[in-house]
Amino acid sequence: MGHSAGGAAGGRRLSALAVALALVVPHGPAYAGQAAGQGSGSGAQGTGSAGAGGVGQPVDLDRVVAIVNGDLILESDLDEEERMMAFQPFRDRAAATREQLIDRLIDRDLIMQQIRLQPQPAITDEQVDAELAALRKNIPECAADHCETDAGWEKFVADQGFTLEELREHWRRRMEVLRFIEQRFRMGIRITPAEIDDYYKKTLMPAYQKQKATPPAEATISDRIQEILLQQRVGKLLDDWLTSLRAQGSVRMIKPEGETP
Repeated sequence: MGHSAGGAAGGRRLSALAVALALVVPHGPAYAGQAAGQGSGSGAQGTGSAGAGGVGQPVDLDRVVAIVNGDLILESDLDEEERMMAFQPFRDRAAATREQLIDRLIDRDLIMQQIRLQPQPAITDEQVDAELAALRKNIPECAADHCETDAGWEKFVADQGFTLEELREHWRRRMEVLRFIEQRFRMGIRITPAEIDDYYKKTLMPAYQKQKATPPAEATISDRIQEILLQQRVGKLLDDWLTSLRAQGSVRMIKPEGETP
């Protein structure tokens, strides 16, 4: 997740001046030393008169791609999100489109805003490290780097453009989001035996028959069917809730310069 979803409560707040400057803001520590009026232009770089680099030195600029209730989602957030996909062992191998990445970050930012309104106990380093220890055993691409070793894991993480600490913080936010979804939507959902039986007969059995394969006995996979139905129910509730948050709040996607809004 990018900065907008996981920052402090104030987040990156949009100012009217930022809009006037083509919705491009400098990214990183150099911003603190710049006058606000110097962040203009359409490229990935601009020039500033202050900052650590000195007068006339290039300053990297980071374009705003969406605004979520005043929080900014930046181009660098999209880049981070795309690189984080390497740590999803069961992901769809098809590359996500730019619009899908932006939608994902908007949804996550909306969730993180709600989490900040309803603080929960912090997820500890030990919990994060335990999940990452399991994760590194389940990423197929990680085997070539021998991720079972600390050196191999650190190399794989670095190859994706992260430090171990950066990955830990990204994963901590992911765990916070999943915990929130679990507590808000999954608790109280009950899948009945009739629903499990209906899914087995109307969905699973036809799928096996289509492949001319013998389906497993219903009793042996009823727990798995229950989990599938739970995920479907939670997904529907979450989608409806996020749609409502978007309608109630202010969400705006910013088209790249030159594109028609």
